Amino acid sequence: MMMSLNNLRNAVLAFVLLPLLGVLVALGMLALREFEQQMELRMQEDIELVARSIQLPISTAMVRRDALDVQQALDSAFQLEQVFGVYVYDARGDLVATSGPRSPSLDRRHEARLITATGSQGAFDDRHGREVFSFFLPLSDAGGRIIGLLQITRDVTRFKAYLAQMRWQGGVAIGLLSLVFLLVVLIGHHRAVGRHVTRLAGAMHRVGQGERGLRAPEQGPQELRHLATAMNAMIARREDSDRALETQRAQQAELEEKLRQSEKLAAIGQLAAGVAHELGTPLGVIAGRAQRARRRVAEDARAAAEMDSLLTELGRVEHIVRQLLNFARRNPLNRRAVAIGALVADVVSRVRMSSRRPQIPVIIEAVGTAEAAAQQTLSVDPLRLEQALGNLVENAIHAAREQVWVRYGPIGPEADPKLEIAVIDDGPGVAAADADRLFEPFFTTKPGGEGTGLGLAVAQAAIADHGGDLRLDRDGTPGSRFTITLPVLPQEVTGG
Repeated sequence: MMMSLNNLRNAVLAFVLLPLLGVLVALGMLALREFEQQMELRMQEDIELVARSIQLPISTAMVRRDALDVQQALDSAFQLEQVFGVYVYDARGDLVATSGPRSPSLDRRHEARLITATGSQGAFDDRHGREVFSFFLPLSDAGGRIIGLLQITRDVTRFKAYLAQMRWQGGVAIGLLSLVFLLVVLIGHHRAVGRHVTRLAGAMHRVGQGERGLRAPEQGPQELRHLATAMNAMIARREDSDRALETQRAQQAELEEKLRQSEKLAAIGQLAAGVAHELGTPLGVIAGRAQRARRRVAEDARAAAEMDSLLTELGRVEHIVRQLLNFARRNPLNRRAVAIGALVADVVSRVRMSSRRPQIPVIIEAVGTAEAAAQQTLSVDPLRLEQALGNLVENAIHAAREQVWVRYGPIGPEADPKLEIAVIDDGPGVAAADADRLFEPFFTTKPGGEGTGLGLAVAQAAIADHGGDLRLDRDGTPGSRFTITLPVLPQEVTGG
């Protein structure tokens, strides 16, 4: 299976380590070759030195034809460890003297004459499975005439074995050195690059799986730290884009919901306006005739009570019709300056007078400086604001167990002042399942026949037309708290 070069580690091994090992092996082989050549040269120089050291005594003895001196010179050279055999030939190539085994190199006479004519030389030869090196040196007299040939041989078997051992040891050393280089490169790659790249790859894989808030570790060499920094910046930009996209989607969904609600309210408003218009005239006729009939009936007559009950129910129907008309009509505001304290007191008084639970007290509280809060003036449409506040107070009296509070006063910083009116009761509160639908038209938590479900929708529309906000505060306290927040215009000042 071929090694994949897509891996950084494998690429380092292929393009860095393998060429380096190739150079190392080539240099090692050249070094071993040079060592062998130098060893052979040294061996040859040693034999030549021995030969030249006995050349003169042997030449002199041969001139005198003294065979004893020749033999003694040969025997002295044979005593040296490097010498395997020493041989002397005359000018005709005949062996004159020998010390050691018989020479394998000059069995024929013409070879001795040829070497004598050409001068000194060395040659390798084989003797019964043992390799020897022979050095040949011509012998001459005082006049320079060649009179013989000196041959000194040396057994190079151990020398060759030593060189073979050196080759084997050199190969093992190169192999071990290559293994060390491989381990150094692998460990160095892991410590300097590999582990950091693995962390980066792991982080990017987890980011790709959708894990949020993850950042790549900015560790390792400078290049990898720069890469991690760039990756983190890219991840941050992506998360910002995702958040912006989610925000846009949420805003789009909210706008779509508002559009559907607006279309729904518009349709309901058209229906309510049509129904109220069609019912208004007949109800007016019925109410007028019922009132005239009631005046003709004596107070103690049995029909008087029935007529009073009929007029009461007609009043309720007229109230429902007015609510339908108020919900359907979004007339322009008729603003004028109104003292908030007086408006709140008047609304509370009228609602209590018409309420079915007059025994429930309604406590009016001015937040902050009571006198200043009571004299706070606001440019509003008094009829629309009274209608909205009246619906809230009426609902609070209906839900309260013992008491209702109406608190009002300025809030917010001086740069953006607002007026807040809170209507609070100590009743059971609004169920969590009903809280999101309280301001929907025709949704009511009252028993059947006691509410139309338009009061809060009309109140919210009136406050929204004033640029304010009506909300249900769910702060965990018992009861319900509805809060009206209205903006205070710069020209609206506190004063009498």
